[in-house]
Amino acid sequence: MFERLQSMDERYEKLNQLLADPDVISDPVKLRKYSKEQSDLQEIVAVYRNYKQTESELADAKTMLEDSLDDSMRDMVNDEISRLEHEQSALEVELKQLLIPKDPNDERNVILEVRGAAGGDEAALFAGTLFRMYSRFAEQQGWKTEVIDANPNEIGGYKEIVCMISGKGAFSKLKYENGAHRVQRVPETESGGRIHSSTATVAVLPETQEVEFELNEKEIRVDRFASSGPGGQSVNTTMSAIRLTHIPTGIVVSCQEERSQIKNKEKAMKVLRARVFDKYQKEAQAEYDSTRKSAVGTGDRSERIRTYNFSQNRVTDHRIGLTIHQLDQVLNGKLDEIIHALILNDQAKKMEQADAR
Repeated sequence: MFERLQSMDERYEKLNQLLADPDVISDPVKLRKYSKEQSDLQEIVAVYRNYKQTESELADAKTMLEDSLDDSMRDMVNDEISRLEHEQSALEVELKQLLIPKDPNDERNVILEVRGAAGGDEAALFAGTLFRMYSRFAEQQGWKTEVIDANPNEIGGYKEIVCMISGKGAFSKLKYENGAHRVQRVPETESGGRIHSSTATVAVLPETQEVEFELNEKEIRVDRFASSGPGGQSVNTTMSAIRLTHIPTGIVVSCQEERSQIKNKEKAMKVLRARVFDKYQKEAQAEYDSTRKSAVGTGDRSERIRTYNFSQNRVTDHRIGLTIHQLDQVLNGKLDEIIHALILNDQAKKMEQADAR
């Protein structure tokens, strides 16, 4: 590990020299490339240099113990050694975390899909609850949420709702939400006060740019239709809604949120591109998303990852055994504690894997 860190330190110094070179400064492509590489190395090099400084100070302190010291001075040196050893250990852990390969999708925008699953109307209501939870979380992060397609029911829930969440690091936090979410509560339609269990599934896909993955327009069937609301009633007499079908995979995406057919098609294409790209990746790589599997289970939508119990004001994430008795706050978008715990668990698993190699 330390040989790799030393190489990074030397490369960082070399980049500093390159960025001061007039030939590089006059070349926008090289300047951008080297500046990004230097920026990527900056944090880990700073921590590594701090580690080396602490290591040097620790060696000096231990050398002092070999000298003739009175009891008071010896106690002071031992205290300093204890402090430096603790600091060195903490810096070593931080370095291991920084060396964990980053998910290349972490900084991407997100296609979020929430669907009511088992439980009929109650499942659809819960899907609506989850969508509002993620919308509030996104707002607190300073992200933007745009609904792409929604299939509401008559009582205020959603059989399915698809949206785009745009903002720095959106995928890095929301990727852990993949899976089945269970709710335990007394439905409004339940006269006997009995608690029912229902589920909704959440899928999180990173937005894929056209330059990275291009769909063949000849393989996409485009259908135009009038927008509809709950129960199927028409809400727009113009044929502005769009349905895209990717013929090779059978993947279908609809969008009717905009009055403009062009805008609806643009939004639908983003979702279709993400879904098709995701499908091809999974088929091409048997270990697709293996880092997520090691950290938080398979990420499969059929896997129950979290339970929301209303009567106990409780949220339990089953992957890491975390329970919080603040359901009301979680549903209001306060997801930071859960997501932070999932990230730490993810990092710990990856560090274990790295140590085992």
